[in-house]
Amino acid sequence: MKDFEILVKRRLAENVCEYEIFAPLVAKHCLAGQFIILRTDEDGERVPFTICDYSRKDGTVRILVQEVGYTTKRLAQMQVGEALADFVGPLGNATDLAEYKSVCLVGGGIGTAVIYPQAKQLHGEGKAVDVIVGARNKSLLMYTDEFGAACDNLYLITDDGSNGTKGFVTDMLKSLVDGGKQYDCVFAVGPLPMMRAVAKLTKELGIKTVVSMNSLMVDGTGMCGCCRLTVNGEIKYACIDGPEFDGHSVDFDEAIARSRVYREHEQAHVCNLRG
Repeated sequence: MKDFEILVKRRLAENVCEYEIFAPLVAKHCLAGQFIILRTDEDGERVPFTICDYSRKDGTVRILVQEVGYTTKRLAQMQVGEALADFVGPLGNATDLAEYKSVCLVGGGIGTAVIYPQAKQLHGEGKAVDVIVGARNKSLLMYTDEFGAACDNLYLITDDGSNGTKGFVTDMLKSLVDGGKQYDCVFAVGPLPMMRAVAKLTKELGIKTVVSMNSLMVDGTGMCGCCRLTVNGEIKYACIDGPEFDGHSVDFDEAIARSRVYREHEQAHVCNLRG
């Protein structure tokens, strides 16, 4: 096998694929919560992706990629047997939930890729782990079978009610707590508005909350400054200070506004790829 060869490519939802990459050095050292940076080819841009699973034995790393921009669409055109130009990592700080005994993991959309390794690790340590997975509809729900073996309870939520309970992840979380569930910590990953809503609810409920700000990263080394955010009134960088932070201290309004700045430029690059 070649370094950074695509061994498995699996479509999990519309515009979302899971890739298993042969990268033994990354697999040897990576931990849940960390990320990698890849380039599809020598002229490609550097793009970060969270590690969603790994096998030290097989020397493989799994990532989940949503086609939203030039590089992700270029990656979607690659096939099993082809090799990436670069696959660098692990980067970022590993998740540390060791002090908590009862954790609720909340994932929205491709955020499920981040909470899956957390569920495996916590469940394997004998911790009480509940998982809430939300999506717009049933076709966008991912890793439901895998979560079944990696948590105590799995709750599926869809906006349209096509699978599981109709509503939002915050509805389910509030319902569980109101019903007597007691969590030491909530770990939330997903779209910024979703994490903001979860953090607002858990602050009212008095539950420690950790969020992953990995969606803001670009360069991955702190040099570009694109992932800067305000946490407890101080400037932080998701790639080197995080990607995980106290959800009650993050300025989500600022982060959401900054995430939309280059939307038109990103769309232009997509059009160039199609042309």
